[in-house]
Amino acid sequence: MYHVDRISLDHLDRMTDSTGIIQHAIYGIPRRESGYTTDDNARALRLCVALWNRHHEEQMLKRVTTYLSFLEYAHRAGRGFHNFLSYERRWLDAEGCGDCQGQAVRSLAEVLGSRLPGGHRAVARELIDAVLPTLADLRSLRAQAYVVLAWGHLWSRETEDIEPLETVAWSAARRLAECFGRAARPDWQWFESRMTYANAVLPHALFVAAKRWPKEDFLAIAQASFAFLDQETTAQGVFWPIGNEGWYPRGEEKARYDQQPVEAVTTIEAALAAFELLGAEEYLTAFRRAHGWFHGQNSLKRPLGDVRSGACCDGLQASGVNRNQGAESTLAFLWAEMSNDQVQGSLEGKSSPASAIA
Repeated sequence: MYHVDRISLDHLDRMTDSTGIIQHAIYGIPRRESGYTTDDNARALRLCVALWNRHHEEQMLKRVTTYLSFLEYAHRAGRGFHNFLSYERRWLDAEGCGDCQGQAVRSLAEVLGSRLPGGHRAVARELIDAVLPTLADLRSLRAQAYVVLAWGHLWSRETEDIEPLETVAWSAARRLAECFGRAARPDWQWFESRMTYANAVLPHALFVAAKRWPKEDFLAIAQASFAFLDQETTAQGVFWPIGNEGWYPRGEEKARYDQQPVEAVTTIEAALAAFELLGAEEYLTAFRRAHGWFHGQNSLKRPLGDVRSGACCDGLQASGVNRNQGAESTLAFLWAEMSNDQVQGSLEGKSSPASAIA
């Protein structure tokens, strides 16, 4: 069994081949016909860079290299990134979605802002520079949020020559604020007319933007939107994310299922960013609820994560747990476990939770 501190990467390695991480699984077995996505390989890259930052070991560097190589292959000359790759290594899309671009750049920023070997960082910088025009044209709110998070990581690391990305990030943060201004109502403190997926990345991005531009309205919007999200995803004392069977349109009933691991991990990240910035206990409480969701503190009282293998089930359905253990779910769980490990260490006086993870 392969472990980094208390985190097992056995299932991550099972899902990864020489190309990258396979998208789906049948139970715990990689489903090769599902191929690969840039989204998932970007998430895997972020995780392994963060773990390499903690322990500079050769096996982790090999993982980083595999996932970074996937992103380099996914780059479309003069444009952004493809997203869907068949198992036979044929691209299945003419161009990737906006969220894919944001996820990819966020992971590349983690590489560039690290102390990885110079060649790894040079590849990351070249790819970021190459896709800047694509990033400036993104319309997806979540994609724009990922761009802000990418830039925020580099800014916090005092990375040089990131002004072009900062310009794009500034515009993205302003668009988020403008969307909130148009959509928000006294009883609906949100950026859109319905809540869908990966919701917490939107307030998360504005918590990050507020550190750089404190005179803007970013902090007030981040606080209000996160509080609303926390309220709407807490029920019966547990984290109860918006389900993907209908989502949550304003003024209508929210979907209770299927609940996805990505909602828990994005809430974890946003809560820790808010706690680092403001130090309010309510954000640690939100973090603990979202982390507990993986371990059975949820509406079905069923655990999704397996600490022995590092695998995670694909979600909660009204009928029970979806027992397939795909890439997105497993990476969400592993990031949640790494975050919890860092939080426990920080509470013992070692470091601040969010900054230790970033």
